Amino acid sequence: MTTPRARAAAGVSVADLGSYQQAVRRVLTCDLITKDRPRPGVLDQVLRWADEMTRDFRELLGYTLIATTHHVRLVRHLDVLDETQRSIFSRKGKPFDRRRLAYLCLVLGSFQRSRIEISLADLVRIFTPLANSIDGLGFDPAIGSHKAAVVDVLGWLVDRGALRLSDGSLEWWARDTERGDALYDIDHDICAVLFKPARPVQHLTSAAGLVHEPPHANPARRARRLLVEFPVVYYADVEPEVADALHAPGLAEDLVRFTGLVLERRAEGVMLADPGGVFTDRPFPGRGNAVSRAAGLLLAKVADLLEDPEHVPERLPVPALAHDQAGLVARMDAGLPRDGIVAELAWSPSEAEPFPNDRSAPAEAPFVERSRLETMTTELYDEFGAASFTSVWQQDPRGLLDAVVGFLADLTLLRPVPGGVLVLPAALRYRNIRAALPTRTSGGQLSLVALPEPAAQQGSSGQQGSSGQQGSSGQEVSFTQEEER
Repeated sequence: MTTPRARAAAGVSVADLGSYQQAVRRVLTCDLITKDRPRPGVLDQVLRWADEMTRDFRELLGYTLIATTHHVRLVRHLDVLDETQRSIFSRKGKPFDRRRLAYLCLVLGSFQRSRIEISLADLVRIFTPLANSIDGLGFDPAIGSHKAAVVDVLGWLVDRGALRLSDGSLEWWARDTERGDALYDIDHDICAVLFKPARPVQHLTSAAGLVHEPPHANPARRARRLLVEFPVVYYADVEPEVADALHAPGLAEDLVRFTGLVLERRAEGVMLADPGGVFTDRPFPGRGNAVSRAAGLLLAKVADLLEDPEHVPERLPVPALAHDQAGLVARMDAGLPRDGIVAELAWSPSEAEPFPNDRSAPAEAPFVERSRLETMTTELYDEFGAASFTSVWQQDPRGLLDAVVGFLADLTLLRPVPGGVLVLPAALRYRNIRAALPTRTSGGQLSLVALPEPAAQQGSSGQQGSSGQQGSSGQEVSFTQEEER
């Protein structure tokens, strides 16, 4: 006799299901939860459901939930490398560059379990020779950019509770490294959970080793993970076994009950949508920054172009996910050190095939030339006025276009290719978008104000997201079909 499959949130009552789902979404969208982060009270709300979530995260997604009385951390297992997750490593809205990421690793490696506190002067004394031993990195306190990187790294650790300032001032040290100092308490437990790679990095000969499971292992889990981590999952991008799992009704039932989100099935793929608009770190459309608003305007122009009966767009093959992954791995591996690998335990990607291309035929998508995108951007500047795009972009329309294309690519709506972009199916959810309309400010200046149609916000575990017209979660119509309202 077959054992019944465990249902998500099996021990949670109907009355408590909303609270449980809110806790799940909070864990998926916050890299670390402490008593003060993301705000006081959240840790207690999440810990209430720690036992149930631990089981569900393990059985549904293969994730490990670390929950103590002081912090909660979800350890994910990667199916593919995702360069959009860079937003986790940022300080005051500015993403970390390679120097800051390297400094972060070296600072964490400098903390010794025997020490419960450390002065900034001692930390710099330990950290400096380590940085200077790495070609192309180095640390010189006389160089302002080096000090600024250290300030950002320590601030990032303070924000997550790994360090707590007990005396002195980091800003004072940044102004005068000779006389300034600061004293920090170290939370070694938080430091330990901040970095949990699938394999010890000293055993890796390639970044492909960070992928946790072989691609054909447990396709149902792989399908669920892709859905909670990415804005949309296209059938053409995944292996046949994963596509079959995405079609299975049990997957929708589990994820909807687990997260409280809405699952949309379309002819081209599947996505999770969040009517509340919080299951993302990149809300779109909405009252976001100039890039987000301009992205909505540009996408509307692209949709108008594709629906123009006098314009027949050229359709080109969409590069396979395996192609993207191979290129990303090659760029990451180019920065790997040649020394320090433990040879007898080294892991090589040749022993496994982490990114196979099982697609029988390449998918195709409409192609829009770069020159046409530049014309559309110029038209937006003429229509709304350059000042409407903020001081950062008002003299740089080409730079804004680059930022918009990158933003929409992260949302899996556009695919940059040489000479232009491919318009992916989910982009047509925004054909009727009213993403940004000109209004007059008190000073008479035109501004861009987001006014989206009633929509569902697409979720992606806080890494990226988008929203638009909410589609059917049953009938598999195309993303490109006009829906009944």
